Amino acid sequence: MECKIKNDLGTISISEDVMLKVAGYAALECYGIVAMSSKRAKDGFVEWLGRENLTKGVQIRVDENVIDVDLFIIVEYGISIAEVCNAITETVRYKMESMTGAKVRCINITVEGIRV
Repeated sequence: MECKIKNDLGTISISEDVMLKVAGYAALECYGIVAMSSKRAKDGFVEWLGRENLTKGVQIRVDENVIDVDLFIIVEYGISIAEVCNAITETVRYKMESMTGAKVRCINITVEGIRV
């Protein structure tokens, strides 16, 4: 699934992989996040991922020019989870909208664990 943005000069197509990487890098640059999680903890084994596989902790749904982002993260122990999530939401929304030109409708964050 790719995002298509139409303007006066033509159509811009952005692949899903690019949008996943933009969201993953934006999330990881926020203070308090340790890693991305490759799948939901309630489904069984959770694999913690660093920077090399950060797209596995991100899911994106595109509906015309509107993007929904799901992030699965591991946070640092002792940090306010609510503040980390607020910072991630603001950063990911800004980076996605400024880099892709598409509107971000919602960002859902699932905290899969805490690492000391």
